[in-house]
Amino acid sequence: MSFDTSMKVLVVDDFATMRRIVKGVLKQLGFSDIVEAEDGNIALEELKKEKFGLIVSDWNMPNMTGLDLLKAVRGDANLKDIPFIMVTAEGQKENVVEAVKSGVSNYIVKPFTPETFSEKLQKVFGG
Repeated sequence: MSFDTSMKVLVVDDFATMRRIVKGVLKQLGFSDIVEAEDGNIALEELKKEKFGLIVSDWNMPNMTGLDLLKAVRGDANLKDIPFIMVTAEGQKENVVEAVKSGVSNYIVKPFTPETFSEKLQKVFGG
């Protein structure tokens, strides 16, 4: 693997089970510094408190969607360069197109395997 697993990762999803799955995959890949947020608003608060190397966000969340979070991150001079991976449900290709237009680094379609996650990370970090 060619990415730095010591970086801090922000996992954003309104479902605790999904956050646990994403965290589990990240841990399998060697990441240990993982912070969770339940929606985009909480994620933005975390992003302003600490420095993160990667954001993994669900699309569908209450209060602030993953797309709105992506737009907020890309619109903030201090946050805009953080790699952003969107997790989306199968069959939402129009969402993926919109996310790409908004500057997403990559996306993962649920359900995913650790291998898929690893491949996406390597693409994001140029590995």
